[in-house]
Amino acid sequence: MLDELRNDNEFLRLRLNEHDSLHQEREEHLNQTIQNLQSALHTHQNNVQASSTEHKQREQEYKNKIDTLEKNLQDETEKRKKVLSQKKSGEVRLGHIAETLAPFLDQFEFEPERCSFLGQPIDYISFGDDEITFIEVKSGNSQLSQKQRHIRDLVKQKAVSWKEIRIQ
Repeated sequence: MLDELRNDNEFLRLRLNEHDSLHQEREEHLNQTIQNLQSALHTHQNNVQASSTEHKQREQEYKNKIDTLEKNLQDETEKRKKVLSQKKSGEVRLGHIAETLAPFLDQFEFEPERCSFLGQPIDYISFGDDEITFIEVKSGNSQLSQKQRHIRDLVKQKAVSWKEIRIQ
């Protein structure tokens, strides 16, 4: 029986050694896997940090480009406003010249001697033999102002009157 116990004991010791050896291999394998994962994590973190830095640089570059484009747009807008203002000013001057010269042009169908220049809000008033005519001279694509349209409408509605004021 002692032999049997020794054999069993030896068998168990061998099995325990095998088990310890297998356990040690597994532990080494797990430790290696953990080290590999830690290394991969460290590499990934470095990549993320580098990518983040690169994105921040790109973002700053884009912000700078946007700032430059906005400044250029603002400058171009101001230039266009200036050109439009100059164009409008030129058109207004041309309109004033046309108003002044109108009585001497072929399109002006009234006798200049019978016209009086008012300037605002109506350019001329003509005193004919049979009627009094309000005249507004326009050049290019210019339109009647709101006040001029109102005066035109009053004249068309015959809402015109005469008032004599005596001063002593």
